[in-house]
Amino acid sequence: MNALRGMTWLLVFQSLGELLARGLALPLPGPVIGMVLLLVALRWPVVRAPVGACADFLLSHLSLLFVPVGVGVMTHLGLVSQYGVRLAGVLVLSTLAGLAVTVLSLHLLRDRHPEGGANSTNAAAAGGPVKDADV
Repeated sequence: MNALRGMTWLLVFQSLGELLARGLALPLPGPVIGMVLLLVALRWPVVRAPVGACADFLLSHLSLLFVPVGVGVMTHLGLVSQYGVRLAGVLVLSTLAGLAVTVLSLHLLRDRHPEGGANSTNAAAAGGPVKDADV
């Protein structure tokens, strides 16, 4: 029953996102706006617990969600054979681009907090490495 409440919350936030996107003519898709609203709402236990139960249920049946994709690929096997190399190239390049952006973001964020800053004094409390000066 709790998973059903979670599914209801997911549909409510998707619908709210659609209403906001269409009603205010926003450039973002409704489901994206709904996910942002859900992210904010997950701070409250009345939303978090049912959505967590629904997520557990969906993850336990995740393999069933791949069946329609497999059927679609088999249905359009001619297109896959025609554009398969291009699709694989795009997948590899987009994965590499995502990894590169992640690495650059990590380096930029790491460089903003030098080792001698306020965050290093809490390293021992956070389970980080303990230096001789900290002892």
